[in-house]
Amino acid sequence: MIRITFLNSDGKVVEAPPNSNLLRVSLKEKGGIPFKCGGGLCGTCKCRIEQGMAHTDAVKPKERRHLSDAQLAEGYRMACQTFVNGDIAVSW
Repeated sequence: MIRITFLNSDGKVVEAPPNSNLLRVSLKEKGGIPFKCGGGLCGTCKCRIEQGMAHTDAVKPKERRHLSDAQLAEGYRMACQTFVNGDIAVSW
């Protein structure tokens, strides 16, 4: 199992299987990441991977529509498009 820390939710830590979708884990575990569509269309679930960026998958084309190169370099991702394979800490 991997550990995901939701920093904006008082540092809530949850466990999930490897290759878990970040937004789905947030919804299931009440992590608190904001969302509207859940499908990469609205950009509402923009979040920042504060620790463990190496444990996320490659950036998707849908994310590039909402996030600039500078934001991506700073660790921003869209939770609905991000799959996690190791421990991370996330804020929004």
